[in-house]
Amino acid sequence: MVDSYRFLDGIAKRAMRRWAALGAPGPIPWTPLAKPLAESRIAIISSAAVALQTDSPFDSEIERRDPWFSDPSFRVLPRSTRTGDVRICHLHINTSFASLDLNCVMPLDRLAELETSGEILSVAPSHYSYMGYTLRPESLVRDSVPGMVQRLRQEQVDAVVLVPV
Repeated sequence: MVDSYRFLDGIAKRAMRRWAALGAPGPIPWTPLAKPLAESRIAIISSAAVALQTDSPFDSEIERRDPWFSDPSFRVLPRSTRTGDVRICHLHINTSFASLDLNCVMPLDRLAELETSGEILSVAPSHYSYMGYTLRPESLVRDSVPGMVQRLRQEQVDAVVLVPV
């Protein structure tokens, strides 16, 4: 639930309250971790619209034309990704912090520290980002999520850290 609407104009405030009131379309499944974190491979999925400089950027023009729709695609980020390797394409967040330190929206360094300390078995080879603030998530869920899940399974990922922004 959004904790404050104080920075929104009147129209946006009413729209967000109506959208939040819709709630989830059904029960949200909970899947407990099948093994200890110290035996688990972990990946990150961020909604910050992080793309490698060498990748196509997320399509912000779609959202500029229709604020209820955003680019439903996702980008794959290798474990070795650093702040200078990426661009943040999200229209609804202040990207200046992430441009200085990627860990604000994709905490790869923090995950590597957990691996080094033995708190997790390993950091996955790949991590994922999509454009959050997806008010109509049907194509994201139908087209992109299965692709991310397939890759996570191929890399034998046990759990993901979801980083909503």
